Parts: sequence; C-alpha cells; structure tokens
Amino acid sequence: MRSIRSDTAPLEVRQLGTVDYETAWQLQRDLADARAAGGPDTLLLLEHPPVYTAGRRTEPHERPLAAIHGTPVVDVDRGGKITWHGPGQLVGYPIIGLTEPMDVVNYVRRLEESLIEVCNTLGLNTIRVEGRSGVWLPADGVRPARKVAAVGVRVARATTLHGFALNCDCDLSAFASIVPCGITDAGVTSLSAELGFATSVDDVRHAVAGAVVDALDGVLPVREHFESRVTSTR
Repeated sequence: MRSIRSDTAPLEVRQLGTVDYETAWQLQRDLADARAAGGPDTLLLLEHPPVYTAGRRTEPHERPLAAIHGTPVVDVDRGGKITWHGPGQLVGYPIIGLTEPMDVVNYVRRLEESLIEVCNTLGLNTIRVEGRSGVWLPADGVRPARKVAAVGVRVARATTLHGFALNCDCDLSAFASIVPCGITDAGVTSLSAELGFATSVDDVRHAVAGAVVDALDGVLPVREHFESRVTSTR
C-alpha cells in the first residue's frame, strides 16, 4: 500500500502533554500554513483540559448546558457533530499534505486502522461500524456497539487538520451531557472500561504514534473490520 503523504521526509511526531484546546487549534493552523508553504508533516499527540467541541453539523439542541459544569464549548471547522475532550484521552492531530488525487475517506480509514491496531495489541477486538467513523467495540447482545475512538477531520489546501481522540482512562460521565457525534443508539467507552484495569495515555501514546506513522506511510495496510449497524433495543 502506498503512502498517503505527499512528502517523503519522515513524519515529525510531537508529544506535547496537556495543551489548552484553543492553543492547540492555533498551533494546528500555524503548522497547516507552514505545511502548505512546503514545511514538514507533523503529528501532534496531547491531552486537553475538559472541553466540548462542536463540529459544523452540530444542532442547537445537541449542545450541552455547559454552564452547569463550567466546561467550555468551542465551535470548530471539522466535520461531524459535538464531542468531548479531556484528561485521560489521547488526542492526535496529523498535519500532513495528502497525495493527489486526494482521498479523504482513505485518510480517515488509515487513522482508524492505526487505532484498531493498537486496541488489538491490547487484546480488544475493535471494529468499524458501517456508515459511521471511529473505532468501536462490537455489540454483544447485552450492550450496544461502543465507540472507543472518534475521528473528525478537515482538509484545506490538500493539508489535514483535526484528527482523532482515543478514550484511554477518561471520565466517561462527561459524555452524558451530550449525544456524542449525534449518535443516539450506541455508547461510549474507554480502554480502561473494556480491559478492566487502568490504561493511561502514557501507556499507549508511543504505540499510537508508531501505528499512525505506519498507517499513513502505507506500512500498516487498511483492512475491512466492518460490522453492519445494529440499533440498540434499549
């Protein structure tokens, strides 16, 4: 499988720790401007303080009553709807130039594949759900499908922004104030919740970095992993 990056130089990975969302968003835009002008491809890996981000398709009624929790809501220019970021969640922002002709769906599939690979190495059988982005645990007859990682991107000037969020050991109650990504018939989970023991951002961040690089560069092939959507009966 070929690389999806237009640059053959190695992808630069920056492990940034905890960064305020607005600061990280501005850094993305600065890096995207530099990339469009011929600069390097970069992968940012970080955590955010608690924040809700509302994609372009977010409806007014889907916004949380953030004042109750003191958690800000930031309108962003990625696709999708509303989600939460916060401590215990590994967020990745690849700022890369895409090859021509651009295939944004394939780019999203590669991000998903990298996270599926990491989850599988931890012993979690993760999948894609037909018609939905992200990485999921399959429905098991008792619980509906649960999303463990979200993906939402934007491409401008053949350069990517935004990216993915992998729930490691985060507070899942933060999702209770919203309908994550506008999906009402599925749940949200974390690595810790599924594995039964604490699995931190530090436990997986290096593995995620390596898998993302391999997926974007074509070393890690994209496989199907699809499961048909099953509506919860709850």
